[in-house]
Amino acid sequence: MTTLEAIVVVLAGVFAGGINTVVGSGTLVTFPVLLAVGYPPVVANVSNSLGLVPGSLSGAWGYRRELTGQASRVKRLLPASVLGAVVGAILLVVLPEDAFSAIVPVLIAIALVLVIAQPWLNRKLAERERQEHGGLALWVGVFLAGIYGGYFGAAQGVLVMGLMGVLMSEHIQRMNALKNVLTAFVNLVAGVLFIFIADVAWLAVLLLAVGSVVGGQLGAKVGRRLPPAVLRAVIVLVGVVAITQMLTR
Repeated sequence: MTTLEAIVVVLAGVFAGGINTVVGSGTLVTFPVLLAVGYPPVVANVSNSLGLVPGSLSGAWGYRRELTGQASRVKRLLPASVLGAVVGAILLVVLPEDAFSAIVPVLIAIALVLVIAQPWLNRKLAERERQEHGGLALWVGVFLAGIYGGYFGAAQGVLVMGLMGVLMSEHIQRMNALKNVLTAFVNLVAGVLFIFIADVAWLAVLLLAVGSVVGGQLGAKVGRRLPPAVLRAVIVLVGVVAITQMLTR
């Protein structure tokens, strides 16, 4: 890797750390960059997941204020994310890449519909009693999103935000904080597993880690100031970009 390529990887990490904190889909920037500097697809995917772990944790810490009072939700949903991450990481190693990524655009599209429809659904469901933690449906949804996140990870935040928006009655910024914790642990668990079961490009991991930590803090500062409508629009925009990139790969 040349010096210029190393700088590009760090900058990609900054952007990914920021966008992951606000919405998700940072992988759609860093994964192609790692491919462009010469890493094979699976090595790039594995190294990307591991390198973005510090940024995910940084973003979750940046949103710690919005996590106040959500400890019970974290305790309930975190096991679903962890179990899903384990399954997804194993699938990445044992299955062809196309076996799972073929359905990713469909999953993201469903999530975007949920995000767009959230205000309307909230009004329609206002008279119905929704469970504090989103019920079994949210637990299963978070588990499936964890599988996706452990396998590839792009836009898993969009999926989680869409699910929470429909199944929980909560402010979008607090849901975003919870999403950051769940996706951070998906990346962490998958990354730890990859150390033992896959080839890792450690230089790429280091460069992405440095950039993503900075990006995570920047994302937390910007994301918290966005009004719900703007944040929802960002989620939709990133989701559309994710679908377009995956369909044209």
